[in-house]
Amino acid sequence: MRKAIYAGSFDPVTLGHMDIIERAAKLFDTLVVAVLENPNKKSLFTVEERKHHLELATKHIENVEVASFRGLFVDFAKEIGANVAVRGLRNTLDFSAEYPMFLVNRKLYNEIETVYLAADEEHLALSSTNVKEVAVFGGDISFMVPAEIKPFIIEKYQK
Repeated sequence: MRKAIYAGSFDPVTLGHMDIIERAAKLFDTLVVAVLENPNKKSLFTVEERKHHLELATKHIENVEVASFRGLFVDFAKEIGANVAVRGLRNTLDFSAEYPMFLVNRKLYNEIETVYLAADEEHLALSSTNVKEVAVFGGDISFMVPAEIKPFIIEKYQK
């Protein structure tokens, strides 16, 4: 059984994330979408909220599980028996950041493989940061996030 993990902050989940999730789910028996709990990073949504958003957005994909973790990615991978890391790449800057992470992960857990999926061209400029920047000023984020998630983002910025 091939179990993969797609980890990130997903703050908020975007259509770019969903594209990677849907494509990766076709490649593996189980895909665990894992929300990283990073105490050093100020997030718009709590870990539990982000997990809930991902559960809503991925409910149509049978082999996707949503989880959260704190600490090293490789420790979580070992804990759940995953041997593949899925990463999305939008550009060469993403690759420049991802490759050193790949090298460190392989040193810490040599059983892990990393699979990179290139972003679809319509999602190349899409990021959680861009979503937040548009949403804070009341702009239309419909083309950026799953429909199930949009109300949560709008509500957050109306407070």
